[in-house]
Amino acid sequence: MNFSFDTIWHNLPYLLAAARWTILISVSGMAISLVWGTALCATRLSANPFLRGAAVLYISFFRGVPLLVQLLLFYYALPYVGLDLPAVQAAILATGLCSAAYTAEILRGALQSIPSGQTEAAYALGIPSFSLWRRILVPQAVRIGMPSLVNELILLVKVSSLASVVGIGELTRISQNITGETYRPLEIYITAAVIYFAINWVLSISGRLIEKKLQIG
Repeated sequence: MNFSFDTIWHNLPYLLAAARWTILISVSGMAISLVWGTALCATRLSANPFLRGAAVLYISFFRGVPLLVQLLLFYYALPYVGLDLPAVQAAILATGLCSAAYTAEILRGALQSIPSGQTEAAYALGIPSFSLWRRILVPQAVRIGMPSLVNELILLVKVSSLASVVGIGELTRISQNITGETYRPLEIYITAAVIYFAINWVLSISGRLIEKKLQIG
């Protein structure tokens, strides 16, 4: 069987259109992850043992259960509690809440590397806890943890392929569909791999630029 570039050029628009869903799920999931992961990190470091224990349980659960199972649970179980979300929204929510567990641990490690004297000085100056987190601790934690956060976003791009199990036409699902129609798996999957690589390469370069800018700042 000869390698067919015509198959690639003919199906490239469909694959690129599907890649938009991949990017949407990944970026939206990461946005949820950053917000919820920050709150989860603060809870994990709380002096309240109940809140701290709840955060530990959340992190352990979402890190211990495969994302594929979480996607299926969110898609099929939420309607039973009155939340009948579309497949895309369910996938974004599941991805974001799962990633938040990892983001919380990334931020926790970054926060623990910040000298405790900064927190003590802030409290001595009468700075409220919310302002301490928003203006002092979180910006530094993000700066320190930026490489790991970029890696987490790249990981989300790759695991977004799992969203195909709930019928979302993202890159992997459309690649499978096209392969079933054309019987040209080599060309289609190579093209999909190149698109995934291009997305992650752009994210990696963007992360390095942001990291460099934060270091300069």
